[in-house]
Amino acid sequence: MEHKLRNEVDISVVIPVFNEAQSLFELYGRLAASVSEISRNYELIFVDDGSSDDSFEVLKKLAANDDRVFYLRLSRNFGHQLAVSAGLDVVRGRVTVIIDGDLQDPPELIPKLYEKYLEGYEVVYARRRLRKGESFLKKWSAYFFYRLLRRLTATDIPVDTGDFRLIDRKIVEYLRRMPEQNKFLRGQIAWLGFRQAAVFFDRDERRYGKTGYSLRKMLHFALDGITAFSEKPLQWVTQLGFLISFVAFLVLLYALYSYFILHRVIAGWTSLIITSMLIGGVQLISIGIIGEYISRINRNVLNRPLYIVAEQNLEEGDEA
Repeated sequence: MEHKLRNEVDISVVIPVFNEAQSLFELYGRLAASVSEISRNYELIFVDDGSSDDSFEVLKKLAANDDRVFYLRLSRNFGHQLAVSAGLDVVRGRVTVIIDGDLQDPPELIPKLYEKYLEGYEVVYARRRLRKGESFLKKWSAYFFYRLLRRLTATDIPVDTGDFRLIDRKIVEYLRRMPEQNKFLRGQIAWLGFRQAAVFFDRDERRYGKTGYSLRKMLHFALDGITAFSEKPLQWVTQLGFLISFVAFLVLLYALYSYFILHRVIAGWTSLIITSMLIGGVQLISIGIIGEYISRINRNVLNRPLYIVAEQNLEEGDEA
């Protein structure tokens, strides 16, 4: 396999790809045209996240015809966040743009992101005004999640934003030093601070294929975001335990008062069973929340690689 020599460039673009063969030629053309408005000294880094269609074959064709196109093929599907991380680990740009490969985020917005960057902002993220072609459930769940996460965390994570953004080289360097297994990049970037600004846009409808984010993956992603940047669920478990103990103590006082003062025995098999089931349910939920945090600790302690590159066209010294 031919490996391309790479020097520092003005701008890098990281594109995670999962079963996007139909959109890749159009995406490449629009990206090249858009980034060329900023500089001709750029690189496009496509990360194939275990695609099962012809995405990788298309990437090889693009790379064969353009020395500014690079690819990483992961050994399996590691997930969107780790695919982006793989690209960030090898970029050489003074600034880096992260954009999905499904054409819902318009490449034509990149020059506007760069203009904002030139005003002195280290992070410029694209904030959605409209989300075309998405179901009410997905729009509502996204709206609810971002605002819930903002309330749960001390980090000011921008609402209505994805990973489409432009970041300075120093942001990339700090992200490389944050090797946690359960990545939530938009939260990590917000946590880093620095000067951040938004550019508003209308997100396009998906034109090819179907989304790789199933409901299960969305829920898992939401859990990653909450557990990575908030301890409030654990605090709620503790508070709930105290509340139930306090209510149980009041019930005990009432039972003693009823028996010794009112000379009445409280009967109620039904109430006993309901109370037992309620407490049992609360305990299971509490154990589950604690288990989510422990699971993430365990993954980081194992210290496995975040991803494995099966094939790439970078020079040997640039391998992830």
